[in-house]
Amino acid sequence: MDLRIPIKTRSIFRGFVHKRWRFVHVLGALAFLCTFSGFVLQPAHAEGSVSALSMGTGARNADEFGRYWAVIKQYNASGERFRIDTMCRSACTMFLKIRNVCIAPGATLAFHAGHTPSSTQSMLSAYNAALRQYLTANRFMDTSEFHTISGNDMIKRFGYPACR
Repeated sequence: MDLRIPIKTRSIFRGFVHKRWRFVHVLGALAFLCTFSGFVLQPAHAEGSVSALSMGTGARNADEFGRYWAVIKQYNASGERFRIDTMCRSACTMFLKIRNVCIAPGATLAFHAGHTPSSTQSMLSAYNAALRQYLTANRFMDTSEFHTISGNDMIKRFGYPACR
C-alpha cells in the first residue's frame, strides 16, 4: 500500500500551507503594530511638560505663537496634567492658561511684552488675576526685557499649584 501523496496534491498542499503561513505572519505583524502603535502615535508623555515638548524658549513668529495656543487647547480638552518644570520664557508662560497646569518649585518663568500689543494681551489673558495685576503694576509687560519669577514664588505668591 502506497501512502505517498500524489505530486499534484502535494504542490497544492504546499501552496496552501505557504499562503496560510504568510497570512499568519501578516496577522502577527498587524497585531504587533496595533498593540505598539498606540505607544508611537500618542504623545511620548502622559503628562505634558515644557521640557518634554522643548517649548520653553518662546515664539519667534506668529506660526510658533499659534503652536502654543494649540498645546493649550489640546491639554485643556484632554484634562491631562501639564508641568512647567524648567525655564519658561515668553509665549511659554501662556501654558499657565492650561486648567490642569502645575509648576515645579525649581522652574523659572520669564515675562515680557509681546512683539505686538495683541500678543501682549494674549499673554496677559493666560495669567490669573493676581499675576496679571502684579505684571502690569510693575510695568513688566511694557518692555521686551525679561522679568523672571521663580516657580516657588509662582506657587506661593500667585496661587498656582505645585507639581508633585
